[in-house]
Amino acid sequence: MTHPHARRPRHSFVQEVKDAVTPRATLLVVGVLALQLLFIASYVGALHHPKPKDVPFAVAAPGAAAGQTVARLRQLPGSPLDPRAVADEAAARRQILDRDVDGALVVSPGGTTDTLLVATGGGTILATSLERIVGPVEQAQHRTVRTVDVAPASTGDFNGLSSFYLVVGWCVGGYLCASILAISTGARPANLRRAAIRLGAMAFVAAVGGLGGAVIVGPVLGALPGGVAALWGLGALITFAVGAATLALQGIFGVIGIGLAILLVVIAGNPSAGGAFPLPLLPPFWKTIGPALPPGAGTWAARSIA
Repeated sequence: MTHPHARRPRHSFVQEVKDAVTPRATLLVVGVLALQLLFIASYVGALHHPKPKDVPFAVAAPGAAAGQTVARLRQLPGSPLDPRAVADEAAARRQILDRDVDGALVVSPGGTTDTLLVATGGGTILATSLERIVGPVEQAQHRTVRTVDVAPASTGDFNGLSSFYLVVGWCVGGYLCASILAISTGARPANLRRAAIRLGAMAFVAAVGGLGGAVIVGPVLGALPGGVAALWGLGALITFAVGAATLALQGIFGVIGIGLAILLVVIAGNPSAGGAFPLPLLPPFWKTIGPALPPGAGTWAARSIA
């Protein structure tokens, strides 16, 4: 007969470890560690040494001066600019507003003071970089340059970062909502009807989140005044796109799909979005992938709207 106070057999430490950390959990932890290291590598790799490279740049100058100025700018060490001649100042301004170029130099034919056109609405850091590049070139020709901001950022939008943070918020809402829908009832929907219901729920969240973000940065904070309806539509599209992609990845890969969504949106997408530093200042890899991912495409569109 077993004594009522007899001790149960104690498991060995190795057995306790096996019970506490299953092989599946081990694989997931390894995946989290990989995401952590990729996060560090991506953010530091993209942002630790911003350097302008082939920045689209217009030159408006009379006659032969246009070709000479373009050649002079093209020969700068490190190729910071990608200059091209335009007909006149009006054409230069139009290309900046259309975001075909990031700046322009308008050469005065009858004086020694030229005009540098910039657009801080697309990022004040890039505008400052253009001033630092063009200034010494003008001084070498015994000329001076004055800067004109043709598309300024809002007074409530320090460094032109509000568009980026707005889009990041929409992206976060998209993959978090999709993750919650999957975790609560299973990563893979049981049938097409349930998959459609999840997408419908995602569309509702996208519409509400898009409107909320547009109202917060516009009427509430005054960071991006104007264009509330356009920002609402953009926010709904971004949130739904990220959420739907996350649901699809979860449906294919299970819970690992959440990690893949974070890899694409957060680890690869955020540092390459042109938020902290505009695309022309990023290394080639991040400069290439940025426009193809939701944070980069969304930031570009939000700045264009604002």
